[in-house]
Amino acid sequence: MPSLSSWFFPTLLCFLDVTFAGDPFFFFDWTISYITASPLGVKQKSQGTRQVAPTAAEEQEESRMLKVIGINGQFPGPTLNVTTNWNVVVNIKNNLDEPLLLTWNGIQHRKNSWQDGVSGTNCPIPAGWNWTYEFQVKDQIGSFFYFPSLNFQRAAGGYGGIIVNNRPVIPVPFGLPDGDITIFLSDWYTRSHKELRKDVENGVDLGVPDGVLINGLGPYRYNDNLVPNGISYQIINVEPGKTYRIRVHNVGISTSLNFRIQNHNLLLVETEGSYTIQQNYTNMDIHVGQSYSFLVTMDQNASTDYYIVASPRFVNSSWARATGVSILHYSNSQGPASGPLPSLLGEDDPSFSINQARSIRWNVSAGAARPNPQGSFKYGDITVTDVYVILNRPPELINGKWRTTLNGISYLPPSTPLKLVQQFKILGVYKLDFPNRLMNRPPKVDTSLINGTYRGFMEIIFQNNDTTVQTYHLDGYAFFVVGMDFGVWTENSRSTYNKWDGVARCTTQVFPGAWTAILVSLDNAGIWNLRAENLNSWYLGQEVYVQVVNPEKDDNENTLPDNAIYCGLLSSLQKDQSHKFQFSVGSPFCSNFRMLLFMLFIALLESLSGIFIGKEFVYVQHAGRI
Repeated sequence: MPSLSSWFFPTLLCFLDVTFAGDPFFFFDWTISYITASPLGVKQKSQGTRQVAPTAAEEQEESRMLKVIGINGQFPGPTLNVTTNWNVVVNIKNNLDEPLLLTWNGIQHRKNSWQDGVSGTNCPIPAGWNWTYEFQVKDQIGSFFYFPSLNFQRAAGGYGGIIVNNRPVIPVPFGLPDGDITIFLSDWYTRSHKELRKDVENGVDLGVPDGVLINGLGPYRYNDNLVPNGISYQIINVEPGKTYRIRVHNVGISTSLNFRIQNHNLLLVETEGSYTIQQNYTNMDIHVGQSYSFLVTMDQNASTDYYIVASPRFVNSSWARATGVSILHYSNSQGPASGPLPSLLGEDDPSFSINQARSIRWNVSAGAARPNPQGSFKYGDITVTDVYVILNRPPELINGKWRTTLNGISYLPPSTPLKLVQQFKILGVYKLDFPNRLMNRPPKVDTSLINGTYRGFMEIIFQNNDTTVQTYHLDGYAFFVVGMDFGVWTENSRSTYNKWDGVARCTTQVFPGAWTAILVSLDNAGIWNLRAENLNSWYLGQEVYVQVVNPEKDDNENTLPDNAIYCGLLSSLQKDQSHKFQFSVGSPFCSNFRMLLFMLFIALLESLSGIFIGKEFVYVQHAGRI
């Protein structure tokens, strides 16, 4: 017989949604744990093929190494499919053997950096604990993803997609697709994430990836010499004549990847929350941390299946085996794909890639999350208040340890997150003295922040002195990519800026020996992470936080959540966990009257029945609407 909650509570929730107007709430309950997987056809271990049988100790060690990070047993994890202004509540149970945080790449968390899920805003969720994220996808649309932000864990998985749909009253600037497909690209190593981070700490180059995964699976055997037999690969099934929206994310470690579908055009329509001028591409370079949406029409004769390819960029022939290949299968396909992969013009020419990046423009006539046209912002007419020229360098030894720097400073995460330090007015933990240019002094390790001006307009120029493509991401904001070029940025470089329809996004690439300029309006109070998305650069210190304080007391950021975890200097404030799903009563969501009524109603029924109904509802439904 069905339980009370399996039929009664969904009905009650629908009633509450109709009765009390407001933005809906959606609930997700995730357990994050290690799962056993062999995405490249071999077990996740550090050793090569054995010549002798393993000992008991070696078997135990290998068992420890067979670890991919899954969510509810899935790799990649489930997709958050929500709509503009919806409230999202995600209960995370950490079943890993080390602390965990999830960050929501591209979600702006308006005035709510408490939910950002990085070391500067949140204490890690200890192993065996749970924590509930509560945030609103306020005034946003687009394609994003989430991933674990600590300890190199993204190299082991733990990532998944975020789709923020337009509200029905806001038109989409293209016809409704016949389907929606999400693709995750990632360079992959059979060494564990713990081994990889140890290599990075010791100054050991990561080397050529063991492969490139597409949706967590290895390559189709397009070449018997490069791809061993027995590897599971992704098959994407489509119908002839139909058009699909394909959202592609590079969630890898450090490799820029070129994405293409054999004999099919990619009509670019959106990137990281901005609708773009619709242009056809035969391929697209997607750098670490970037996301794109394409419309792809199935207009071929299906004489065979078609290759979907993700190949590394700006590398030599030794990387040939590190190519991701999956299959596009028409329902009327007449046979398997065969022959060479579709070639890539301009494969070794960075100017091809930079010109492609410049061609991506904002669709200033299309509405996004709000009814007014995007282009009404007119960012090119706003006076710049702060300028930062941020220079990165390859790893170098600082005080005997390998570190990376921005403007000569390698970020040192304090034991107490910056948000808690700010909240409790603890002195001496960080300084608001991050230099706006490289200083003439030795590099150092420090906790130095950018002091952003609320409602100021900041210009940031990233100058890449490394030998590989780097990408940089800013939490809490979308910024305008206004220029990029080879060489050293100068004041005269501003004459080349695009001041009208430069695309607004949250992650941008910087080519080696080149610069990229962005403009950002600092209208979102909080402490926000500016970081390298390349994991090896980020892990060794290439990040900085931007503090944006709103002096207007009547319009300030959200208050400290009641479920905050305490650590470092505030460890004594931490209480034992109840280990059950909880709302943060002090959060803005719970000030909503219908939420309070629902919680009171649940509490009453629990006290009468002695059953924790809320947990049963969340665990059974996984996503319920209030």
